[in-house]
Amino acid sequence: AMDAALLSDSGFLNQLQGDVNGWIKEIQKVTKLDRDPGSGTTSQEINFWLSMERALDRIEDQLASDEIVLTMDVLKAAKRFHATVSFRTDTGLKEAGDRVQKYNVLMKDFPINELLAATDIGRISVGVELIFGHFIKKLKLTAYPVVRALPLAEAISRDLHDQLAKVLGHVRLMHMDYADFDRLVRETQGALDVWETQAKELANLARELTRKRSEKFIPIKIRAAHAPLQERLRFVHQFRQQHEQLQQTIVRVMAQGGGGAGGDSSAIDEIRLAYDIVRIVDVLDVTPDGADAWERGETAYNERVARVENQIIARLRDRLATARNASEMFRVFSKFNALFVRPKIRGAIQEYQTQLISSVKDDIRRLHDTFKRNYRRSEASVMSQLRDVPPVSGAIVWIRQIERQLDMYMRRVEDVLGRGWELYAEGQRLQADSASFRRKLDTRPLYDAWYNDISRRDLTVGGRVFLVTRHRATGNAFQLGISFDAQLITLFKEVRELMLLGFQVPHTLVTMARDGKRVYPYAVSLMETTKIYRQASHRLQQHPEVLALAAGYRSDVMLCVRKGMGLKWQYFVMSSASGAGGGVGGVGGGGIGGGAGAVVGAMGDSHENRNAAFVREFSGVVSLFQEKVEALIALNDEINGAVRELSVCPYVQANFTAILDRIQALIDRLNLDNYANLEQWVGELDGRLEQVLTMRLSRAIHAWIAEFD
Repeated sequence: AMDAALLSDSGFLNQLQGDVNGWIKEIQKVTKLDRDPGSGTTSQEINFWLSMERALDRIEDQLASDEIVLTMDVLKAAKRFHATVSFRTDTGLKEAGDRVQKYNVLMKDFPINELLAATDIGRISVGVELIFGHFIKKLKLTAYPVVRALPLAEAISRDLHDQLAKVLGHVRLMHMDYADFDRLVRETQGALDVWETQAKELANLARELTRKRSEKFIPIKIRAAHAPLQERLRFVHQFRQQHEQLQQTIVRVMAQGGGGAGGDSSAIDEIRLAYDIVRIVDVLDVTPDGADAWERGETAYNERVARVENQIIARLRDRLATARNASEMFRVFSKFNALFVRPKIRGAIQEYQTQLISSVKDDIRRLHDTFKRNYRRSEASVMSQLRDVPPVSGAIVWIRQIERQLDMYMRRVEDVLGRGWELYAEGQRLQADSASFRRKLDTRPLYDAWYNDISRRDLTVGGRVFLVTRHRATGNAFQLGISFDAQLITLFKEVRELMLLGFQVPHTLVTMARDGKRVYPYAVSLMETTKIYRQASHRLQQHPEVLALAAGYRSDVMLCVRKGMGLKWQYFVMSSASGAGGGVGGVGGGGIGGGAGAVVGAMGDSHENRNAAFVREFSGVVSLFQEKVEALIALNDEINGAVRELSVCPYVQANFTAILDRIQALIDRLNLDNYANLEQWVGELDGRLEQVLTMRLSRAIHAWIAEFD
């Protein structure tokens, strides 16, 4: 127990109160502690707040100790409330604890070590993604202020710079093989692109949080500490790329032709020695001293390269001067065009460039004139018809061929002016002309016009197969035809070609074209067969004396036509579709499904066989009719010739007998070929022969009488 007299001892109580005030000051040194996140590293910011949390926890533990509690109780018992009541408020422990607890939602498990421990560029890229993934996710959940988040992001950028310098410093960039160097720099640029993307996302989140929290407006900007290193890497990459182009061009071109091996070797050695000057420069040093060292090395490099450029200019001008035509000049320029980005080389061959650019302009102008003459008046249209290419598809192919030629001419421009040619005055004019011409070569409007035209037409496959019309040219006589729209044939060919050309044809047109394709073989066969029938009938009409003989074969054709008058095109479409469906259905094994598939397949095959059989039968009957008509006309001509010969041959029995035997042999052939009405026709022929023989006899009698008179 404590002596009660001490509670009234002012000296003792004043000493205790002084100790408490000292504690408050010591605690305030911790609670008011802060740091500038814009200085130092990310780890320092993280460790500061984690250490602050541990320090506050230790203070809380000390305040809960028996000594502190007893002291506070004595002061309370002595009614020294000024020291005890405001103790917590004066120390700022509660506010500091709340702030540290909220900030450490972000700081705990912050994956900064993923970046700091990375040993290659790929791990650095992964580390940056993990860091910003954690940063953005936790920043939404914590009260960590935006005004501190932006400097923290800049601290991450400084760590990224240091880690890139450490990793790249081990590989000696200027000593690397160019392919490995190019791959490494592109990989590094990929990691930096990850930073750019993530930093933009963080900046957008910062703007959003500033509005939501109503914090004081600050410019949302993250300054990348690694930007100078990024710029240096980009510049060094461009430098090495140009050096590689120069070296490869010298190896490829200077060694060709009559310059001599010694001169070529000296040029290659000069380039190698020039590069050795910059090889020893630390390209990762972005300090002012490092920039000066690089500038001095680059100046010395350019002085040596200038001598090589003079050799290249001399070689290039010699080859251009000896070129016999523009094509040879283009070949020379295509070999050297990688070097045209160098102003000295470009200026030396300006006169030749102007000449060849004019040649390219003339080629493009002629190509434009070809386009203006239109596809229908071009030779390509005639060749497309011969190759059975439909008109719209042929026009699109023709336009694309022109577009490919235009691309070839523009590649020639690049050969002459080098890469980046569109930045020069001549290149800009050509680019504008080319773009204007290329807009005219857009094939989409041609396709859209075709689609709109087809959509307005009724091209469904339907109606009767045979069509009987009156033909004006033959005096309104009836004529047999096939009721099939030829546009359907063109449609399915157009759809097939357009799909091969990469156009997305609507399903309705594809279905319509598929139906047309199904009946196409039958339609073509029937149209060709009816055409043959009309031609044979016309031939027969020109020989009316033998019409009766061909009546039997003509009757067979009419019977076949009569059989097909009830046919409709839908039957051909359905039979083809049923046949296809049956084939698919028949795959299904046993059971009900398999049985149904087999039945449908059999029905489809039956319909298809019946329709195909009719087409074949009609074709066979008409072909036989044509064959018999031609044979009949030929035999009739021979018989007529024999009759005429009988009227003028010498009046000798042997001659008469031979001619009559020949006529009889021809009649026997007619009989063997089963021509109809032969007996009647032979009777008429006998009458003609009788007239001829009677005439010959009458002339002979008159001659005999005259002889005796």
